[in-house]
Amino acid sequence: MNFKTNLFDKKTGGTKRIEHDEQSAEEKLAIELKAKLPARLGIRPVVFVCIGTDRSTGDSLGPLVGTLLQEKKMESFYVYGTLEDPIHAVNLQDKLAEIRKKHFNPFIIGIDACLGRVKSVGIIQVGDGPVKPGAGVNKDLPEVGDMHITGIVNVSGFMEFFVLQNTRLHLVMKMAQMIAGGIYEASLEFPRHPTWSAIKWPVETEQTQ
Repeated sequence: MNFKTNLFDKKTGGTKRIEHDEQSAEEKLAIELKAKLPARLGIRPVVFVCIGTDRSTGDSLGPLVGTLLQEKKMESFYVYGTLEDPIHAVNLQDKLAEIRKKHFNPFIIGIDACLGRVKSVGIIQVGDGPVKPGAGVNKDLPEVGDMHITGIVNVSGFMEFFVLQNTRLHLVMKMAQMIAGGIYEASLEFPRHPTWSAIKWPVETEQTQ
């Protein structure tokens, strides 16, 4: 969870803001996602790191997205962080190390919830650069991602932890469904994961002298 309001409320050229319930929201997210993915995608695995915990309604956006994506069984992208196996402040550093050990030079997309202005609640943001979990609450956590997707789930500025606990699950679930739907739509246009069975090894011929 990122509590810094200004970090996500600034309208920068690298950030796209999408209302979670607007018409064609999933399609818009998919278009933005595809535009920001690296051109040589075939040699860089795309990894979604969904940050958050199921112990707080407002902070459950990330693991909800991860669980929904896991159920869709995508064949193009990798997903880490679910309701069953969340990625949060306690294990974030270790999980990132595991991901980088498992995937060579991954293109990581961090997904997290954040708090913002009243008029921004319900907005999904897709931007360049990492998300900074724990910013604003003095938690020294590593930045996550070559790009990020964040959802503004409630209002910041006063008793943030209480606000998170009292965030409506209905809103968080709707936002998670929209994000997962957009990611899945984008995944359909990319090649499947490389697998050992799919790799065509050169046939060695016996050399005669």
